[in-house]
Amino acid sequence: MGMPTVARMEHPFLEDAFRVHWSRLTPDHVETDITRALEAAQANIDELASQTPDELTFENTLLALEEADSVLGVAWGKVGHLNSVKDSKELREAYNLMLPKVSEFSAKIPLNEGLWKRIKAYSETAEAKSLTGTRKRYLEETVTSFKNSGADLPEEKKKRMEEIQAELARITQKYSENCLDSVNAWELVIEDEADLSGLPDLAKEQALQSAKSKDLGSEENPNWRFTLQAPSMVPVLRYADKESLRRDVWMAFSEIATKEPLDNRPLVSQILDLRHEKAKLLGFKHFADLVLNRRMAKTGERALAFEDEMHAKIKAQFDKETSELDTFRAEQLGIAIEPMEPWDVAYWAEKLRKRTYDFDAEELRPYFPVDRVLDGMFEITQKLFGVSIREVEAIYSEVPTVMNLEAGYEVWNDDVKVFELLDESGTHIGSFYTDWFPRESKRSGAWMNYTRTGDRSNGKKEPHLGQIHGNMSPPTEGKPALLSHNDVLTVFHEFGHLIHHLFGDVEIKSMNGVNVAWDFVELPSQILENWCWDRKGLDLFARHYETGDKIPDELYNKMIAAKNFNAASFSMRQLSFGKMDLEMHMHYSEMKDKDLETELENLLEPYVAKRKRKVPVYLYNFGHLFSDSTGYAAGYYSYKWAEVLDADAFTRFEEEGLLNSETGKDFKDKVLSKGNSEDPYMLFVEFMGRDPDPDALLRREGLLN
Repeated sequence: MGMPTVARMEHPFLEDAFRVHWSRLTPDHVETDITRALEAAQANIDELASQTPDELTFENTLLALEEADSVLGVAWGKVGHLNSVKDSKELREAYNLMLPKVSEFSAKIPLNEGLWKRIKAYSETAEAKSLTGTRKRYLEETVTSFKNSGADLPEEKKKRMEEIQAELARITQKYSENCLDSVNAWELVIEDEADLSGLPDLAKEQALQSAKSKDLGSEENPNWRFTLQAPSMVPVLRYADKESLRRDVWMAFSEIATKEPLDNRPLVSQILDLRHEKAKLLGFKHFADLVLNRRMAKTGERALAFEDEMHAKIKAQFDKETSELDTFRAEQLGIAIEPMEPWDVAYWAEKLRKRTYDFDAEELRPYFPVDRVLDGMFEITQKLFGVSIREVEAIYSEVPTVMNLEAGYEVWNDDVKVFELLDESGTHIGSFYTDWFPRESKRSGAWMNYTRTGDRSNGKKEPHLGQIHGNMSPPTEGKPALLSHNDVLTVFHEFGHLIHHLFGDVEIKSMNGVNVAWDFVELPSQILENWCWDRKGLDLFARHYETGDKIPDELYNKMIAAKNFNAASFSMRQLSFGKMDLEMHMHYSEMKDKDLETELENLLEPYVAKRKRKVPVYLYNFGHLFSDSTGYAAGYYSYKWAEVLDADAFTRFEEEGLLNSETGKDFKDKVLSKGNSEDPYMLFVEFMGRDPDPDALLRREGLLN
């Protein structure tokens, strides 16, 4: 099975090289290369489905299935990656041309009757019944996955399932494009510096640089350009004294992808309709039950109960925080207490935090130059897990080129860096790219992805390859990129996902690393954020970019004191997203003939502070839920669910030492390296020696009464 190496060399997306030649992966190759990969994968599937060997084995059935579309998976992953970080008209056209074909192929695999018969026949053999460990779990997961994708459906319903999957892929891609294009279509140019009162110097410098990059203004008559990318937008909402400036930015953000020709409103109902139909076809009550069937929560009802329990525990503190903020604003303005406009909330919350703790988060930024943050994060990783990380040469070319990559790695943009991860013996475990700054061709947010999963079967130790991305404040003239503390948390978070992939030691690639239940996948990422609050951890990297000084004790103590400021409000915001997500996907049949926004606004009333005007429910710029056929749909609760696990698991490090290598090794061996080879609940229990403590998160955030 597979494809001849010579043929791959003629098709850059199909090359098998560990060091990817990104410059050669141009849009004009997408159709030819992905078509070729699809044909080879289909031939492999047809061979499996049509031939029944004398003896069915794990190798000739399940491992053969695993390998059947592996070349396609890697090639299409490269296309998807470039679509996220280097969007262009040509690439978008090529991607959208092939997306339906790839989606159709993937949807047909579990609907292939001959293939399903072979898998079922194998599952009934003596060998299958004697499987243990990873192989047993892989068989169980494969059988369940096939069933949940329609393998047992009659022929006419299988056909409909294929259509649903293809349509979902097309519509969710359009939703994602509308978000990106809508963000890029808006800008606000300020000509009078007095209008920027309250903004931190760095935010002003970035706005000035942004205007220059667009040839707006001059040295004599400077302008300041603001966009809806987070590093530009967030400082305005938090610090700008001029209310109309905050209002303009907030209104623009709330209207992302709500106007023609980039209107996501009709797409949301189409996506929800298709998901609901898919669940009903498969015999599930609703989409949430279909999605959660193989996750820790198991059912939508249990996930929703978790959300409601968390809500009940923090509601009183949430109301208290809201009242305190409204009262503070009224006192400062000398007016009667009244609900404020939504664009005033972050501004007054920052004022209240500053008064309560004499703490301005911007004071921390000079201590977090991005390269030092990475160095410190790597040092913590090295101490905890007994590995080493080294930077290697990153080579960028704007035009397709053929070069010897023995010394370095090609990258897709000139500010992307590359690193290698080695174990104690110097063996290469994996490599990864970092891409931290916004571009108009790059989607918003922060994420981790994997480019390649190394073979770990039969004693092999092939390295893995991954990437981590963000949209942080870029360098300005004369200054390095200085991160906020929230940015630092994001960097550590995405790196947690990355090491979950790189430390993976599972013989079956599709069960490696982050390919776990989505309400478990955030544990490795969120637990790593804890080291960003610890003095010992911070002292490894938090140094003033000019003086090299550590964070002063007074500033650190203020940061810690302010850590849980508005903790209930932040938690409630996350819970509201999870609640909205679950309610939509569990009760869409009752909502579909009503106004969806109104229905959700009513449901979320106990989760939302009273404001002068209604805050949108953000249905149309919520890529987590709608930019993928499934994504985080019916799974947004996973963040809070995994936060409970992370808060609890971190107590072991607190008790045994935050840089204790034995504890780190235990976490690596019992959680990070295991992927989906065991039930995630049991992985947690094995690491902690007990069941999770449901109140661990509330205790950490000071919300436990």
